[in-house]
Order: sequence, then structure tokens, then C-alpha cells
Amino acid sequence: MLVSSQVPVLSALTVAVALGVVVGNVPRLPEWVRPGLAWVARTPLRAGVVLLGLQLSIGQILGLGAGTVLAVLITVAVTFAGTLWLGRVLGVSRGLSLLVATGFSICGASAVAAVEGVVDREDEDVATSVAMVTVFGTVAMIALPVTFAATGVGADLGGRIAGAGVQEVAQVVAAASPLGASAVALAVVVKLSRVVLLAPLVAGVSLLGRRRATATRPPIMPMFVAGFLATVALRSSGVLPEFVVDVSRPVTTLLLTAALFALGTAVRVEALLRTGPRAFALGTCSTILVVALATATMGVLSQ
Repeated sequence: MLVSSQVPVLSALTVAVALGVVVGNVPRLPEWVRPGLAWVARTPLRAGVVLLGLQLSIGQILGLGAGTVLAVLITVAVTFAGTLWLGRVLGVSRGLSLLVATGFSICGASAVAAVEGVVDREDEDVATSVAMVTVFGTVAMIALPVTFAATGVGADLGGRIAGAGVQEVAQVVAAASPLGASAVALAVVVKLSRVVLLAPLVAGVSLLGRRRATATRPPIMPMFVAGFLATVALRSSGVLPEFVVDVSRPVTTLLLTAALFALGTAVRVEALLRTGPRAFALGTCSTILVVALATATMGVLSQ
């Protein structure tokens, strides 16, 4: 968290997975610590996703208007499906393609962390996906303000585009900041509206996994996803004191950070490097797709 506070572009989750990769490879960790790390990668991760729901309110999303909500739905759905298709075309493994599609269409590293437990993937795929969220989210964060200035995009439309087209919350804030405080506030709410779609997306991926499975089938909706929906409903009910929501934010970050650190320790750098060029091409294409969709749909539907 200290590193991410000094370099806002790097979220705590990104720093955690990077440190995990370093610790897991220089030198190699003894085998006796791996069961404990596997537990950390599983249980705190699910608890963090459940608590993530406390940051969302259905009222916030409905306040955006039907056009903006529809634009978010289209952007997320087409980015997810398009990235999966691009992954097949580029020869990227299905597991990595699913993680990239989820991270780029929903909410970056948090989405990758939520879906990795219900897909058939390699440990290296998680680190690759988080790395691409950081790299390409940073590119979008820098490019969008320049584009807004060159084309005369105002605070309202610019905030909506940033919220729909950039991956991490910190990157969304940075992309919208040159347009002013109102643009930042709007961008964050649009971004959170994408997070709400995490639950149905994970449930859908899990259901698809059941159909493909020949032995043990995963549940249709993992319990932690149901818990995420329950906490969204609790926050939306208005009965939760605001200080509870405030306390939940750092706790959520801590849980997800610990889980991604543990996941990072299982990564083997030599295997990660083998996927580099194809993964980079997939990240490039997916970034262009999500930003283009956000710009087009927000420009037409949110006016």
C-alpha cells in the first residue's frame, strides 16, 4: 500500500502480485509454505470480493440515467466477448483470455482476482492479466485526457468515457482529473456500475465451466459471488452506517492484496515470459476495443 500511495497508477493489488512473483522466484520458496499460501490465495480473496459489494449502491447506478447504464452494459458485454474472440485468433490460452476479458471489461485486478477461481487457468495467467491491466490502463489514462483536449470533449461526456473505458479506479480518476471534480465524480460512479456486473459475469463463467466439466462441476454461482450480491443489496438498503462503509474499504484492499500476493508467489517467470508477445497483442486489441466502445456508446446513448 505504501508503494501504491506514492505511485497512484500502481494499485495495491498490482504491487502485491508483483512482489509475490519476486518472492516466489528469488529464491524459490520452500514447499512447506505453499499450502498456507494457497489458503491465503483462496479464503481472503473471497472475503475481499464479498466486502467489495459494500462500495456499491444500486441508487448510484440508476442515477446515471438509462442511456449511460445501457452504454455500460454494451461496452462490458462486447469487450468481454470480443476479447475472448481475439484471444482465440491470437492463439492465447482460454484461461488467460478469460482473465484478460474480465479484467479489461469490468474492473481490472479486482475482477481478475474474482474470476480466477472459477476458470481453468495457469498461475502465470493471473500475473500476466494483472500486469496488462496496469500497463494498458496507464496508456489509456494518459491518452484519454490528451484526446479530450484535442477534440473538445467536456466534463460530462469525458467523465463517462473514462469511467467506462479505463480499468482501475485510480487510473479512472487520473484520466478524468484534467476535466475537473465533476468529471471525476461521474467517472467513479460509472466505473462502479461496471463493478456491479462482476457477479453475473463470474456466475456465467462458472456455469459455462460446469457444462465443459467432465468430472467435478463448480457451483452455478459461487458462494462468494452470492455474498457480493448480498452486500450490494445491504449497501443499497440504506440501513448501513456510512462509517462501516468507510472501514470496509481498507479492509477490502488488505484482503485482496494478501490474496494476490499469494497468487504471485506461485508464478514461474520463465513460463510467464513465453506468453509475452501474444498476451501483449491481446491487451493492445482489447484496450482499443473497450475505449472505442466507451466513446461510441457514451457519445450516442448518454446525451
